[in-house]
Amino acid sequence: MRAELIFTGSELLLGQVVNSYADYLSRRLGALGIEVVRQTTVGDHRERITAVLESALAVPGLVIITGGLGPTGDDLTREAVAGLLDLELVFDAGSYQRIREFYGSRGEDVPASVQREAFLPAGARALPNPCGTAPGIVLKRDGSTLIMLPGPPQEMKAIFEESVEALLAGLAGGNRIIRSRLVKFYGLSESDVLEHLKNLEGPGKAAIAYTARPGEVHVRVTGTGTDEKSALRLVEPVLQRAREQLAEFIYGYDEDTPELGAGSLLAASGLTLALAESCTGGMIAARITSVPGSSDYFLGGVVAYDNRVKQGLLGVSGQTLELKGAVSNETAREMALGACRALRADLGLSVTGIAGPGGGTPQKPVGLVHFALARGAGVVAGREFIFPGLRQAVRNGAAICALQLLRSYLENLKKE
Repeated sequence: MRAELIFTGSELLLGQVVNSYADYLSRRLGALGIEVVRQTTVGDHRERITAVLESALAVPGLVIITGGLGPTGDDLTREAVAGLLDLELVFDAGSYQRIREFYGSRGEDVPASVQREAFLPAGARALPNPCGTAPGIVLKRDGSTLIMLPGPPQEMKAIFEESVEALLAGLAGGNRIIRSRLVKFYGLSESDVLEHLKNLEGPGKAAIAYTARPGEVHVRVTGTGTDEKSALRLVEPVLQRAREQLAEFIYGYDEDTPELGAGSLLAASGLTLALAESCTGGMIAARITSVPGSSDYFLGGVVAYDNRVKQGLLGVSGQTLELKGAVSNETAREMALGACRALRADLGLSVTGIAGPGGGTPQKPVGLVHFALARGAGVVAGREFIFPGLRQAVRNGAAICALQLLRSYLENLKKE
């Protein structure tokens, strides 16, 4: 079964909001064996929405459109569909009752503007919204199934998972299954990864898609088969090649992140962590504290950009800075030990490097970063790495690498 996705919202075109819908819906549909053949983003303009819908509905299949179902003047999806298909908008009592219950639970009356959310194109069916007021809408017409979902991501996802998924499982049939795995690399360029995984895709093999991000590369490997086993059989050779040739650069699979992995190991170990960051400027702390419950193991950090801060707060010796420089293995080690002392933590993790674009030398090029992990009065792990790319790529890659150093130590500690 083929599917087209349409995302409405001028904020998406202006870059004010990141389109998180595409990744979510494509993955969910792929798991149901539904192939997404086209994605279109269109602004809040009725004629343009109508034109995109007309093109999508010209070929029988599935069309999902997000956004434009709310109460404001720029919410135009409902009207565009009704106008294109020459349908009246009719009042749906069940939807209005759910809207009343939503506002009633807050002790409020339904605003007049919100009442329009209870109107559906004639012949359509409402899909209950567990997180808001605008219902999803499903409409079948001339061999196509059109599904309209609200724009707020939490509402769109809730309706999809509670109503749409079961509906589509019945439509898709069971003769074609699509399964994907995501492999996440750091410290490599997209071309580096491509060089190692080439010749593994094509007819009868997996499909491989590359996404380059600052400091990392994501590779989605997709197999298509008659059942889950046959689909994953196509994916496995690519994963195996990645593990054999690029294992040290893999930081996770699918939904895994280094902060989640390191955080769960820290929580299990009972150890506490302090940070000493230079070139990353607090990025590692931000990632760690994005995980709920991180206050159980993360005490705090020092962003030591200036050498006076490295000396004054972390106790890095002036002699080390003078003889070895701020970007050195020796300075990283003293920063990690200083973080343990200053914050009275079990573990101290440090990073210092040259993010660029200036500051590099032949001996210490842009992208060079040193890492150290201390426990108590001793350094237990360290690393030196030269990251490719521009400033943000170096910084992001360094944050991932630091967390991977911590994660590796904790994994080995767990085995002892």
